[in-house]
Amino acid sequence: MKDNVKLVDIRSLSVDQLKVKLTEMGEQAFRAKQIYEWLWQKSCTSFDEMSNLSKALRENLKTNFTINAAQVRQSQISNDKTIKSTFTLYDGNVIEGVLIPADSRMTACVSSQVGCSLTCKFCATGYMDRKRNLNADEIYDQVVLIAKQAEDHYQQPLSNIVYMGMGEPLLNYANMMKSIERITSPTGLNMAAKRITVSTAGIAKMIKKLGDDEVRFNLALSLHAANDEKRNEIMPINEQNTLKALAEALKYYYAKTKNAVTFEYIVFHNFNDELEDAKDLAKFCKHIPCKVNIIEYNPIALADFVNAEADKIDVFADYLRNQGVVTNVRRSRGKDIDAACGQLAIKDKTAEEV
Repeated sequence: MKDNVKLVDIRSLSVDQLKVKLTEMGEQAFRAKQIYEWLWQKSCTSFDEMSNLSKALRENLKTNFTINAAQVRQSQISNDKTIKSTFTLYDGNVIEGVLIPADSRMTACVSSQVGCSLTCKFCATGYMDRKRNLNADEIYDQVVLIAKQAEDHYQQPLSNIVYMGMGEPLLNYANMMKSIERITSPTGLNMAAKRITVSTAGIAKMIKKLGDDEVRFNLALSLHAANDEKRNEIMPINEQNTLKALAEALKYYYAKTKNAVTFEYIVFHNFNDELEDAKDLAKFCKHIPCKVNIIEYNPIALADFVNAEADKIDVFADYLRNQGVVTNVRRSRGKDIDAACGQLAIKDKTAEEV
């Protein structure tokens, strides 16, 4: 094959498409199942490693296909043992992902886009341009590489995945769904869907599509204000996806899936930390079964927001609980290496290799 002919990314093909390609190449179609096992169950990134295939077949695969594997460029370990990694993609673009270790779980936080288009005012990624969507295999690769870090550093298997890294997962819907299919499939990583959470800034029509697709994974909505005026100010996406539209979409989603939703809420100092704000949030929570995660704000250089005072957060959380809303206060992890929620942005700096 000539050098100027672009090789096909083999992981972009379904097993049936791969059977067709193999037949066209003069190979036996049943080999597709073996190759798929190497790619998705064993996370193989080199045709040479496919030891139960003949050398001739492996060479034929190399002539016709490529495996566009993501690679760890550098990693940093936080004081609290969080590991943030920068991943280089096949085209030179760069993304970040995080391993968040805890006593009872090992969580991978993965990205879904290179950059982000939503311009949320408190989020470092929101100040980056969105360059492109990630392919399903690039999301899958983050999970595999972060799972290896969990095993290598903490001798524990990966237990949970959150789509809370760079980008808006619901604006990369097809690839997000395909990645979860490969992660949860018995012919893939065989992870339970209930251990996966997809977080969205709030795209009403795509939340309804999640309902139509009757997804089994968890949904989290980054709310941060239950008042349209305030939410418009910090999350421009709310101007086209108002709280009323989101409430209708969430009701539809719940009717289809019977999955409770998590609302993520950062309490900003002198912005959304008053009792009136808590009342607005409690009212919004009445639409569907849900819980609230109050998240500590992690300052970024590009924004002037400050975390609310601890006593105000306590009063806020207690009000919600008194209204019957299940409420958790989450402490940030990895702040010292800019790995915490809202801090992911590619920076040119030397990081400790791990």
